[in-house]
Amino acid sequence: MEIQISTADWNAAEAQWLIVAIPEEPQLSGRFEQLDSAMGGTLSRLIEMEDLTGKLAQLLPIRDAQGIAATRLLVVGLGKSEELTRPKLEKALTAAARKVATKKDVTAAIAIPESLGDGLTVAQTVETAAIALHVASQGQDGLKSEPGRHPLAAATILVDAADEATANEAAARGTVLGEAINLTRELVNLPPQEIYPESFAERAEQVASDLGLKCDVLGQAELEAEKMGSLLAVNRGSSREPRVVSIEYRGGADDAPTLALCGKGVTFDCGGLSLKTSDGMITMKCDMAGAATVLGAMSAIARLKLPVNVTGYMGLVENMISGTSYKLGDILTARNGTTIEVQNTDAEGRLVLADVLSFAADHGADRIIDLATLTGACVVALGEDVTGVFSNDQSWCDDVLAAAKSAGEMAWQLPTFDFYADLLKSDVADCRNIGGRWGGAISAAKFLEKFVDGTSWVHLDIAGPAFASSNKPHREGGASGCMLRTLVETASNF
Repeated sequence: MEIQISTADWNAAEAQWLIVAIPEEPQLSGRFEQLDSAMGGTLSRLIEMEDLTGKLAQLLPIRDAQGIAATRLLVVGLGKSEELTRPKLEKALTAAARKVATKKDVTAAIAIPESLGDGLTVAQTVETAAIALHVASQGQDGLKSEPGRHPLAAATILVDAADEATANEAAARGTVLGEAINLTRELVNLPPQEIYPESFAERAEQVASDLGLKCDVLGQAELEAEKMGSLLAVNRGSSREPRVVSIEYRGGADDAPTLALCGKGVTFDCGGLSLKTSDGMITMKCDMAGAATVLGAMSAIARLKLPVNVTGYMGLVENMISGTSYKLGDILTARNGTTIEVQNTDAEGRLVLADVLSFAADHGADRIIDLATLTGACVVALGEDVTGVFSNDQSWCDDVLAAAKSAGEMAWQLPTFDFYADLLKSDVADCRNIGGRWGGAISAAKFLEKFVDGTSWVHLDIAGPAFASSNKPHREGGASGCMLRTLVETASNF
């Protein structure tokens, strides 16, 4: 889907749907007043009848719009102007775009108001609109004979003439980000018989090839040679071989620092011998969302031609049950020589990332970010919409948190005090792979910290926001592609 920028009057925009965003307690002036006049005062009457309130993400369709070029009008509320943030703007615009993307060959235009509250720039607004248009057009039901979401046949964002150049750049960036988010969502939403370590690696190779990026894939023999005993143990019960994929983007100088993005890629997680219930297992195709996000972010970074050096690492396994499954009480030796007592085979993501982080640190990473659907404890702490953030370097953590805020993604730092590492002490090995009932998200982060070799590192626990349990007007159920924009924004500022 190609998104065009236009400076046409709102009432002259030709589309099947004209989407107009309006604040709560709207005062009709400027282009709103011009649109209302063209429609014979329809908007004014709806405001007087309190049918049009502007409350956040409230949708009011007018299917037979009179006096304007568009066939239909969809008014979406932005909430109170003084409280508008980028996440709220995204919620509103995505809800509107989802409303019109339920049929094939639909054309739509989004009208951007002249002012959208403090702190929101034209570039951020247009980029958010472009992302919303792309994300809203792809559902999780792509394997249905009749999917419920369809890409728009044509999309236009209406802006003031003075903002046209800025808007064109922002729409192009938003398109890249939206398509990268959809790549991540597609991979996570596909069923586990289609996405497993080998098929994921093949998809990553294709993405890298299309973008002219160097891609290395380590198979069983190479992983054994690398002594990735922790990762290999998790995959031991599967009939499929594991993979570790690295994709290298060199947009900076040869001597410039390198950012490493590391993703957990458990393509299906039954829990191993610490078997999950059916309810706990049904969505475990999503346990490779970290790796899928890294792949999507690498595609966006390359397409945006950012002047930085970034390498993406994806650790890919299945956690399955068989006679060869790793067992409780096993002592694993990770790539960096650390021995690990297994006390729960369903705490497997940290075992995968342990070797991937060690590999990244040894291959010249100056800064590391890892992403993982790691702990239910983080969901208990922060809910389903907020990413947990952990770090061994406050300055680096502040950079990532600032990038998340700029990108409009919700993240919250949790403490990593040294005493949390005591929860991982083992009588028979250097550490154990769980820290007990309390502070589970933090003890998991302290486990990962053992494998970064002192490199500045941020861990993002995306267990809550990576996969939505149900559809909402502003959000598709299934994969979200969360934190991809934060990774790209961090790389942009690196």
